[in-house]
Amino acid sequence: MIGGARRPREDGPEPVPPSHQGCAIDSVRVHLPAQCAGPRAELCDRHEDGHHLHHLVWRLGPGVRVCSSAVLGGGIGPRAWILNAQVPGGYPRLDPDRHLAEIAAAEGLNGPGAGLMTAAEVAAYTTGRDGGVTATVTTGLGVRGWAAAPETTAPESLASQTAAPECATDETATGETPTLETTAPEPAAPGMEPRTPPRPGTVNIVVVLPVALSDAALVNAVATATEAKVQALLDAGLDCSGTPTDAVCVAAPEPGPDGGEPFAGPRSPWGARIARAVHAAVLAGARPARGLS
Repeated sequence: MIGGARRPREDGPEPVPPSHQGCAIDSVRVHLPAQCAGPRAELCDRHEDGHHLHHLVWRLGPGVRVCSSAVLGGGIGPRAWILNAQVPGGYPRLDPDRHLAEIAAAEGLNGPGAGLMTAAEVAAYTTGRDGGVTATVTTGLGVRGWAAAPETTAPESLASQTAAPECATDETATGETPTLETTAPEPAAPGMEPRTPPRPGTVNIVVVLPVALSDAALVNAVATATEAKVQALLDAGLDCSGTPTDAVCVAAPEPGPDGGEPFAGPRSPWGARIARAVHAAVLAGARPARGLS
């Protein structure tokens, strides 16, 4: 069952939450993260199956395009909203797109949108800002590793590709890099304690720009954000490129007759701002994973 105690909203009388699969979903706004000009994120909470969870919502409105790898509404196109939703570790559902649509409907989000999931604590989001660009990041690094890992793992299930935690070893005293393992825990040897349950891991990045980008620049912006993420993880002392479930969303106004900014690589004016904003946000979120301040 999905549900929670309803509270009055700031903008009017208490709404009746929509019903999905016979269960009501409801959420309440917690506060608005400080942002630069442009669409602002709202931090909200909800209750699902006894879990107290958070999610971030960007109400973009008309005239905004998003390029993303989101499980719901991924690709390039007009989007009215972005949702980054926390789910419990060991996510059991096989329909994450429908689940995200249910959460969006409960928030009163209409039209096309982009939805991301993470098992990390969304309320621990971090932000970076540079020259009008805002990057908001939720960082979970329990499943960190290298993208080009040896082919030693079982194929990922749909659930593991969205938000389900997997198992990963930490760096060892000998300096060995983390090794991604299968989601199934190994049986404990006789007389040994069972393995520690896997920790949640996903790095979700949402970038909001005040200027329009061309199609190519939008794609390049996603690449630039990813490069900045990897740089931040290395600067935080983590020997990894990210987690298997990381996702990026870049939102920018729809271009006019001029077609928008043509470049968003890290040495272009807007790409450089994206890189610095993402680097600052990911570094702030990644440092706790190494006990850094």
